[in-house]
Amino acid sequence: MASKDKKTLNPSDNTVAADLMRRFKTHPFLFIGTIVVLVIVIVAFVFVPAIVPSAGASVDLSFGSYNKIPLTYVPGNYFSQIREMIAQYRQPSEDTNYQLASYQIWREAFEETVIHTAILEEMNQAGYKVPPEVVDREVAQLPQFQENGRFSTSKYRALDDTSRITLWRQVQDSIAKEYYQRDIEELRISSQEKAFIRAMASPKRSFSMAVLPLRGYPDTELIAYAAAEEALFRVIHLSRITITSNEREAQQILNTITDGTSTFEEAAQTYSQDTYAERGGDMGVKMAYELISEVPDEQARESLIHLAKGDLSPLVKVPTGWAFFRAEETPYPADTGDGALLEKIRTYIMEFERGRVEDYFITEAEAFRTAVTESSFADALIQKGLLERTFGPLSLNYGDVPIFTSLASFSVPELSGAGLNELFWQTAFSTPLNTPSQPLVIGNTVAVLYPSEEISEDETNGEYIETAYASYWMSSFINQNLRDYFLTNKKLDDRFFDAYFKYIQPLD
Repeated sequence: MASKDKKTLNPSDNTVAADLMRRFKTHPFLFIGTIVVLVIVIVAFVFVPAIVPSAGASVDLSFGSYNKIPLTYVPGNYFSQIREMIAQYRQPSEDTNYQLASYQIWREAFEETVIHTAILEEMNQAGYKVPPEVVDREVAQLPQFQENGRFSTSKYRALDDTSRITLWRQVQDSIAKEYYQRDIEELRISSQEKAFIRAMASPKRSFSMAVLPLRGYPDTELIAYAAAEEALFRVIHLSRITITSNEREAQQILNTITDGTSTFEEAAQTYSQDTYAERGGDMGVKMAYELISEVPDEQARESLIHLAKGDLSPLVKVPTGWAFFRAEETPYPADTGDGALLEKIRTYIMEFERGRVEDYFITEAEAFRTAVTESSFADALIQKGLLERTFGPLSLNYGDVPIFTSLASFSVPELSGAGLNELFWQTAFSTPLNTPSQPLVIGNTVAVLYPSEEISEDETNGEYIETAYASYWMSSFINQNLRDYFLTNKKLDDRFFDAYFKYIQPLD
């Protein structure tokens, strides 16, 4: 079949069904991938392949190269077949952005062509060739050549010589790709690794959890801190003019205000280059600590805070250039009875003194743990007025590996991101059952875990986990890494963007 002299095929004596079942059980993920490739082959010779939209002529379109092998779109080649298959899969809706959809289809087809070409080049560099008899057997099993469950010589001979050779080579390529992916998988997955993954499925634990949100830091603590750090929370009201060009220009503008040539508001609206300009320079009411980022120099900042109402400051160096200020009010201590000002104090503490808040709630969590030992978890929750969350059963699934139940699947908002928190998993699975854990800081929460139940995974499910890992998840992971490797490889000369907007976009 690889040449014009080969007129017939001799299918294997094994039944097609038995052979398919054997391959599926051995490598289900690769088997499915091979079927997809063969579907492309079938489409290419049963349906009319799509050509460039409205091109009006058959033209070889170059989108770059891989290791100097051209990546071209030719009617009937792999690039065109995979593009047609993707386009048929993505049926447009009324809301479809056709230009964007077209670009995405062509780009996806291009990337698949890169990977296809790269794998075949890897096999070629290794000196591997698929034996002709193996290709013959695969072609003989293609559905378009079957009649009454057997290979039909007449259907095969109905193809012209060019189509027959092209089909044979495409099947040869698909087999080479399958062998490449299978070899990569077998090199990477050892029996010890499979056993380790299987062991991860057991045991599973269920938990109750006491939640102490940092946002609940009491107002009394805020007020006490504000009294101890009164200088940080002095209330100030300033206006500002910022000049980004140079110090000389800034001084000239300041002089026009001091000599009465212009008002502060007029100069701000005319010359200032910051977000306060449209308001005549008015910065609004702030607390002293809010000037830290705007005026980094502490001495200059303190001089601004002590300005009397109506006073102008000298020029001050700021991150964006030079500025000068006017005091709209004399500074005064914060009124902690004002809810808005109290929230500003809370914002400062959460940003700059978060450890103080965490320490407070860790102390509260320790008191809760003591209450649990004196009564029960449920009674201690009521006594301390704490929120309870429950989740599980789940195994020690660090990283939320898809083949196990993930922590995220229980939709506990306080545990967002905890799937990658080593201390969380260590605490969760080392704390004895029916015992409150050490307090944990998780995101914006201090939590106490309470393992309430532990079960062992049965043997059948353990076998399923091992199979799923080896045949699907790990294969998927390897294939994604292969994609990333080939698509970022220095051997790839990616000219897709230019070619698309030269050849395709003008025709769509």
